[in-house]
Parts: sequence; structure tokens; C-alpha cells
Amino acid sequence: METPTSRWRARLPRARVRLPGTPGRWAALVAVLVLLVGAGTWAAVADDSTPSVHREDRMMPMNGVSVDTSYFTAGDPGRPRPAVLIGHGFGGSKDDVRAQAEKLAADGYAVLTWSARGFGKTTGEIGLNAADGEVKDVSGLIDWLATRPEVLLDAKGDPRVGVTGVSYGGAVSLLAAGHDPRVDAVAPVITYWDLAEALFPDGVFKKLWAGIFVTTGGGCQKFEKSLCAMYERVAVDGKPDEAARALLRERSPVAVADRIDVPALIVQGQSDSLFPLGQADAMARAIRGNGAPVSVDWISGGHDGGDMEADRVQHRIGQWFDRYLKDDKGADTGPAFRVTRTGGVDSTDGAALMRGADGADYPGLHSGGERFALEGRRTQTVHNPAGANPPSVSALPGIAGGLSQLSSLGVGLSLDFPGQYARYDSAPLDTPLRVTGSPTVRVNVKADHGDAVLFGKVYDVSPDGKQQVLPSQLVAPYRIAPGEQGKPVELTLPAVDHEIAAGHRLRLVLSATDLGYASPAEPATYTVSLDGPLTVPTAPAVTTAATGLPWWTWGLPAAGLLLAAALLLTTRRRSAAPAPDPDLAGVPLRITGLSKKYAGATDRYAVRDLGFQVEKGQVLGLLGPNGAGKTTTLRMLMGLITPDAGEIRVFGHAIRPGAPVLSRVGSFVEGAGFLPHLSGRANLELYWQATGRPAGDAHMDEALEIAGLGDALARAVRTYSQGMRQRLALAQAMLGLPDLLILDEPTNGLDPPQIREMRDVMIRYAAAGRTVIVSSHLLSEVEQSCTHLVVMDRGRLVQAGPVAEITGTGDTVLVTTAEEVPEPLAEKVAALPGVGSAVRADDGRGLLVRLDGATVPALVGELVRLDVPVTGVGPHRRLEDAFLTLISGGSA
Repeated sequence: METPTSRWRARLPRARVRLPGTPGRWAALVAVLVLLVGAGTWAAVADDSTPSVHREDRMMPMNGVSVDTSYFTAGDPGRPRPAVLIGHGFGGSKDDVRAQAEKLAADGYAVLTWSARGFGKTTGEIGLNAADGEVKDVSGLIDWLATRPEVLLDAKGDPRVGVTGVSYGGAVSLLAAGHDPRVDAVAPVITYWDLAEALFPDGVFKKLWAGIFVTTGGGCQKFEKSLCAMYERVAVDGKPDEAARALLRERSPVAVADRIDVPALIVQGQSDSLFPLGQADAMARAIRGNGAPVSVDWISGGHDGGDMEADRVQHRIGQWFDRYLKDDKGADTGPAFRVTRTGGVDSTDGAALMRGADGADYPGLHSGGERFALEGRRTQTVHNPAGANPPSVSALPGIAGGLSQLSSLGVGLSLDFPGQYARYDSAPLDTPLRVTGSPTVRVNVKADHGDAVLFGKVYDVSPDGKQQVLPSQLVAPYRIAPGEQGKPVELTLPAVDHEIAAGHRLRLVLSATDLGYASPAEPATYTVSLDGPLTVPTAPAVTTAATGLPWWTWGLPAAGLLLAAALLLTTRRRSAAPAPDPDLAGVPLRITGLSKKYAGATDRYAVRDLGFQVEKGQVLGLLGPNGAGKTTTLRMLMGLITPDAGEIRVFGHAIRPGAPVLSRVGSFVEGAGFLPHLSGRANLELYWQATGRPAGDAHMDEALEIAGLGDALARAVRTYSQGMRQRLALAQAMLGLPDLLILDEPTNGLDPPQIREMRDVMIRYAAAGRTVIVSSHLLSEVEQSCTHLVVMDRGRLVQAGPVAEITGTGDTVLVTTAEEVPEPLAEKVAALPGVGSAVRADDGRGLLVRLDGATVPALVGELVRLDVPVTGVGPHRRLEDAFLTLISGGSA
């Protein structure tokens, strides 16, 4: 049977490498084993559309490990359909890709997701996509798909199948295509082609990203021993050896480059210092050279944050598979090359947003080069300091929260230290310049001894020279060995897509250090001189359509401003307030005897006799069950409603509606109302104008940096996810950098990563000496982010104080162990005299033991007798336990 990709394979007949065994044998073996261990679990999931999607979860024994899988189907089970495998990112699990799997299943695919070795519930060690490990597992999954009656087969044992995934999952899609000839199409997203080159570019160790990689995997002990030993060796030496490079390269798609000949949609991130655009360029050239169709898409985000454009990318992946798996010749697979650019005006709503530019052919990284002469002292001296400290800063890998996106908005974040870099500037540009690709320059470098290690970057410098922007915060490392020194060498600078305005300059900087990389610890001196101009790629065939400026770009903001001004004028009347209390001038909040009855009630109180005090630098959690009076308290604090009795003082000033001291308070008490057609930034600017305060007092950039909105500021709010709307509302509350920030349920509607980001925002804000009050139902988040608590129930104060004081010790102890405690051993501990219960900790390496008469010393003696590898014993009581005890009057 002819497959949609058979004609591409026919062009390149070659011996294909299959993993041990035949598809038939593997399929039969897997089928028998699945029947022996049980059919797994089954569930149905559905959204608002039809048909409903069915999910089947099962653990599959495979290649010596147990692989956790989920299988998604929809519609007529008797109708054969193509299959799609979706891999997850490093440190994640199959759960991360569930939404994409459900969407593809609803669109007519049989979709299989799995957790890779060492992640989720899948057993085994992390092998970084080893051919005899993770890649062999994918072939086993394809064997299993071939046994399913609803999966379309191209031949016996050969299902019609595509593979996609992000980062780690993207790499395994490419490796699967190279190792298993049954793969028919791939769509790798922000992934690597050569992991050795990604972590050791030009022989320079990318130390911060490598460390994040290992930590995200759960520590070195979670990896195969050869990988752990390699990492520890390179991390100590600071210089990768050839054995390290070979180990990573053999687990990279580049190792099977000549065997990947299936249609490939390559999606790569511009904000990505881990796997930069050069990785995608290498994979595109190789796969296209094998005769297969290739499209390249440079998205806005990446491993350094920013907008991952998930909806658009997943839609394009669906169209790609429709064309090459369903053989739908009408499917719109998009242009051969597309790049997301910040700026422009949407012709439908006038909002500033990201726009796509495209070309009929992929231009590569060196298309349409323009040359620019550089000025500066011909020969410059660069010093590498002892210990390579302090290092230059280009980016904060993995924790920048999308700061690299701000370069497209004209915000510079990098830092170079005098004496540690050489600098060369161009003349001011006569016309705007769009850089698309990798600039290059020829230089002469000499070191006073050993290798010269330099880091190259090209800045966009403002006409007055006061602002320099590093596009996407990217830098390229170079190791120049003694044999290459003293003669011209060509340096390839980071690939970017960035527009430089007329009047700006290009600035080439070659630095001896960079925070993300390992430089020689021994002091050294380098001399650097240019050997030609800076060549800048412009990709002239890649174009962005121009748009007009609709009337509502200015009309609706103006109308909104007039309405806000009218509302502001009508609320200027203020009642007489008590005199300020100078003794409380430094106290952010004191509440005394506060009471508020329900509307129309004579004896039913929403809040009654409430009193507490909050100090500077505290993150205070306001807790209580539904109906406890938390939101009513916050609304009174903001002057939105008036208390029936009692007093609220903020920095010594009594709170009344419109009180001037409220200018020192920021709030997110109810969902913020934004104009959906305007961008995030335009909404914030309009809000601040409505306050009537000077624009300089807004501290817009500081608030936005704390909130971590990144490039989404330029998009229309109607395109925001719930998480982005919450962060925009938080940024609005932080405008003016208020001394007291009040947040009511700020994590509503957020997923776990977004909740973690919100927690970090609150902690960072209070760290500067300001105060945060947060009301939340998520007790685990409150426990991690708050320093103090106020617990309310039925309108009254139950307890107030530091978190540790309220949680107390309780009657449960945490026993930590040197190794995982098996379930039978935990049952033996639970059966000990005086022990109420014993359950394994979440990670298995410990026990939570509830004492029911036994003492801690007696417990320790029994644990030793049972050969439990005890490493520590301490009190354990969660905030949840303390909270339930408090609101139940001690009965819980």
C-alpha cells in the first residue's frame, strides 16, 4: 500500500536500521504482556465539541521498564485512522500534553502519549533519548499501535504514524524517524539537532543550562551512570572533552541525519539560549537534503520564556499531519518559512500585536547579507579575570521569565564589564534594518597563553548611545585554539530576527566572560582586531504585510479616557476623616474592632470585631472557609464599602472612600475589566491616565518586570489566556509600586506553573520592603509564599501570627530515609504499638507517622529494629491540618 510519504522514501533507497526484533514479534510480545498485566484503566474525556474523546491509561512493560501511557480516540471505533505519538518536555510527563492529545483525537487521530524513562510513573533511568532506551521504547509503542483495530496500517505491523513533541519530546520524534522506518511525518518543537553542540557550543561549556538540565531531571543520580559521570567531569573541568561530545552526539538526531527523510515541520524559538535557531537550521538543511518536505517556523517564545503561540502551533501541526498522514491535499500546511515579529497593527481591531512574516522558501541563516564597516581601535585588549569573575550578563538561562522578549520592545538587560571586552560600532543607519539570521565577522585573536575563549554579540544602540539592546539576549561562544590564533577566523554571531531603527548603530562586542558559560579560571589576556566588515543577513524574500490604522485605535481609548475621567470627577467627594496617627506612620495596616452586617440584617454579621496588624515586608495570607468574611474585609480595606463599626488605618491614615492614602495601596480584589481590543500595555496606560497621576509615577517598566508579562504586552487582551489576564491584572495593581498590595484569589483559573509564577511575583514584591496581603483557598500555596497568617471563620478572627507558629508541631512526625521505603515496610511501621498510622512520603523516601501514644525515642528504636534507613525525625504538620483544626474549634 502506498503511503503519503512513500514517494519521498523512494527517492533515497538505503538500508534502514530497525531496533532488535521484527515488528510482528514486538507487537505479539507487547500484546501478550498487556493482557497478562491487565488492560489498564479507561476514562472518557470531552469538551464542548463532538465527538467525545475516550482516554485509556495503562502501564506497558517494555524493554526492561514500565512505561506509563495514555491512549486517546474519538468517533467510530471501527473507522481506521492515522496515529500520532506526542512526547513531553524534559522534566515533565504525559500529563503535560493531554490537551493537545485530546484535540488531535477529536480531529480524527488515534493519539498515544507516554512518560519517558525516569519521568512521571515510568521506571528506569534517564538516558537522554538513547537508541537502546527511550528511542527503542517509541518503536515499542508503534508496535502496540499496529495491533489496534482503529489504527490505519500501511502494511502488516506498520501503522500510519506521526510523532511530535516539545524539546526533549521533539528530539525523540526526530530520532524515531531516523531509527524506525514506520514513522511517516514529524513535527519537532523547540528542540535540538546536536545536543553536544547545544551544551558545548564551539567547545565552551554551557554551565548554567547544563546544571538546570540535571536538576530538572531530579539530580545526577536519576541519569544513566555514564551520563552522570560525564556531567560531573565536565562541570569540574569546565571544558568538555571529546568523549563527552561523542556521548551526547550519539543520542542526538544528528547521529541519524542521513536516515530522517519524512516530512518535517520544524518549530524553533527565538527566545532560546538553550536550543537556538542554529539547531533548527541544521536539522532543516539535513532533512531537506534527504529529499523530504520541510517547513520552518520561528515562534516568539522558547526555553527562555515568552509566548509559545501554543494554539497557532498546534493548529499548524494538525494541518501538517492532515496533509502527510491523512493525505489531505487541501490541508494548509503553511509557508516554507514563517517568523513571528513583534509590532505592527491588527487591521481588524487596531491593537498592537505579534505578526507573522513568511517566505516561499526557507532562507537559512545567511540570506541577503549587507556589510557594515565597524569603527573602533583597530587592536583592543581583553582581560579574562581570575576565576572568570565577575562575568558579563547576557541572559538568565531558564529563569528569565521571558525577559529576552523585551528586547523587541527596546529594553536592554545585558551587562559588560570594562576591560573585559572589545567593542566596535557601525555608523548610524540611514534606513531601518531587519536582521534575520546570523551575522558574521572575521577577526584576529591572540592569547598570552592557551585557548582564547570569547563571547560575541551584536547590540542595537540608540542614537544617543545611552541604550543598547541585545536581541533575544543571545550570545555566541568561541574557543580559539593556539593553532587558530594570529590569523583571520570567521565568527558566526547569534541568529535573531530583529529590526534596528534608522539612526541606531550596530555594536559588536567580544567579551571574555558570560554568566551562562564556563570561562577559563586562570587569568588571561587576549588581543582582538577586526579583519573585515560585519555581514548582516536580511532575508529580503521574507515579508510582512503592511496594515492601515483604524479609527478605533484612537477613538475607543479616547472614549474610555473621557468615561474614566467623568467617573473620577463624580467620586471626588470625600467625607471628613479622623486625623492621622503619627505612631502608625510606618505600619502598613492596622484593623481595630471592624464589623459589617449583611444588608438588611440586624444581627447577622459578615465581619465582627475583627482586629489585626500587618508590618512591612510581610506576605500575609488571609484564610478562611467560604463565608468567613475575607472578601468583605478586603473591600472595606479598599474603601469600596463602609464598615458599620471599627477602624482601618493604612500608614496611620483612616480609610474612607477616596482617601488620599489609597494611592499607596494597589489591589486586585475583583476581576479587572480590560478593553479586549486593546493591547495589554495600552490597557495599563489608559488605567493609569484615569487615576490623574503623573505618568512618571506609574513605574510601568518595574511593575511589568515583576509581573513577567513579556512580549504578550503587545497583543490584544482578547487573545490572552486566563493566566495572562491574571498577570495583567496583577501588573495593574502594581502600577505606582504601591507600598501595600492586596490580592483576592489571584490564582483563580491558573494552572500549576502559572500558580508558581504568581507565588514568585508576590515574594519578589515583598522582598523590596513592601507588604502583600493575599486571600486564597490554596493552602499549599499560602504555606509556601506567606510569612504570616490571619485565619477567619464566620466573620471573626480565629488566630493570627507567623506561619510556623500557627502550623505548630502536631502529633505527626516526618521520618526521612536514605532510600525509598517499600510499602510492606511502611505497613509494619503502621502496626507498631502506639502508632496510629504510617504512610509513605510523596517521593517514597520517608514516612509520615502519626503517634497514638508512642514517644519519638521509642519510635526511633523500633524503626532501627525494622532496619528502616533513618536519616532524621522531625515534627510535621501541614497548614491544611492546622487550618482545619482552627475552623473546627479544635475537633479536627
